[in-house]
Amino acid sequence: MVNSCAVLHSCLERIERLNSKINAFVHFEKENPLGQKGTRPIAIKDNISVKDELTTCASKILEGYRPPYDATVIKKLKEKGYILMGKTNMDEFAFGSSCETSCYGPVRNPWDLKRIPGGSSGGSAAAVAADLVPMALGSDTGGSIRQPAALSGVVGMKPTYGRVSRYGLIAFASSLDQIGPITSNVADCAELLGVISGYDGLDSTSADIPVPDYTKALVKNIKGMKIGVPKEYFPEDGLDKDVKEALLEAKNIFKGLEASLVEISLPHTKYAVSCYYIIAPAEASSNLARYDGVQYGLREEAVRMVDMYAKTRTAGFGEEAKRRILLGTYALSSGYYEAYYLKAMRVRTMIKNDFSEAFKSCDVILTPTSPTPAFKIGERADDPLKMYLSDIFTIPANLAGIPGISIPCGFSGNNLPIGLQLLGKPFEEETLIRLAYAFEQNTEFHKRKPNL
Repeated sequence: MVNSCAVLHSCLERIERLNSKINAFVHFEKENPLGQKGTRPIAIKDNISVKDELTTCASKILEGYRPPYDATVIKKLKEKGYILMGKTNMDEFAFGSSCETSCYGPVRNPWDLKRIPGGSSGGSAAAVAADLVPMALGSDTGGSIRQPAALSGVVGMKPTYGRVSRYGLIAFASSLDQIGPITSNVADCAELLGVISGYDGLDSTSADIPVPDYTKALVKNIKGMKIGVPKEYFPEDGLDKDVKEALLEAKNIFKGLEASLVEISLPHTKYAVSCYYIIAPAEASSNLARYDGVQYGLREEAVRMVDMYAKTRTAGFGEEAKRRILLGTYALSSGYYEAYYLKAMRVRTMIKNDFSEAFKSCDVILTPTSPTPAFKIGERADDPLKMYLSDIFTIPANLAGIPGISIPCGFSGNNLPIGLQLLGKPFEEETLIRLAYAFEQNTEFHKRKPNL
């Protein structure tokens, strides 16, 4: 049995020595972890409320904010003896795919410090990849757990919408957000998912469905399971060569484990990104209206209240946050609501129906997690459309509310991690864990570590 005290001190030593290189943690006080009673160190994304601890969503607008309560997932972690190591860096308000929009500066990928770790939960993914902590919590609105997990070479799961309470998660897009685990292996993912899952009366969208013991799904036998391969997720153009080769090898590994691959179609996939970037900013513009300098966070003084609002928001929000607020406000404005938002909601239903139809012929769906390995910091900063396409394979699962997991499946020619994504039926996270574990146990990708 591993000495829990030794694990804690090892994490503290690595954080103090390596965090300045990676910028994964934004709020970390050594005495806090040492004063807690527990056995499992864990990092928390900076948009999940921890009582009396700085929680800023990596935004100047929430400067100095300390929540007066714990998020439900934090209560559950504390009850099970997890040690909260600190808050991890992220894209501001989870708006991003690269962890470059944080007011604390970009997170660096432990595999190549000149590259991004993915976003928006990039701090959590980088912290796990660099062995600063064995596990972390992230949030996933359009791929923000799975995409950084893939680009950082770790395991990341987005549970079914409603499986994990959102109470205490600072909202981005309320119909899409989900908290989930980021871990170094599938077994830890299964354990952590079991701890944080379950019905919560404080969250009106929480599902009152029994939570199974996910660790019982850690079996190597997947004989006879059907894996759907959507043709829309393997285009001739737009998918990096190394990613394509890694996914082809992954398919062969599953075949070798006696699972069967069936071709399926998700015809409305091509509309997913457009649909998402109407719905998500619309909900974000509504959720972020509360940040005005009145009750908490940053306040820029002015004679008139309307000027105080304007000055506070101008100084407090970063460029990407402002862009999404403007997009969302426009989509909800008079004369455009039906043309954009309602039409996007209809497309969302079509995407969900595509998955329901596809799952009639398969148990899970196999796709790339990201179209490319990690790109260089600043490479897409001036091209938001190209940045948004980083989540092209992860967004549909959020729109449909289904679970998804990303696991390491290979490396590029320049030693950057590549991830594969498995998507499942609603509330069938066990099936995803079973296939992910079988793949992991028959490969060595998860054992490789960045050289820091």
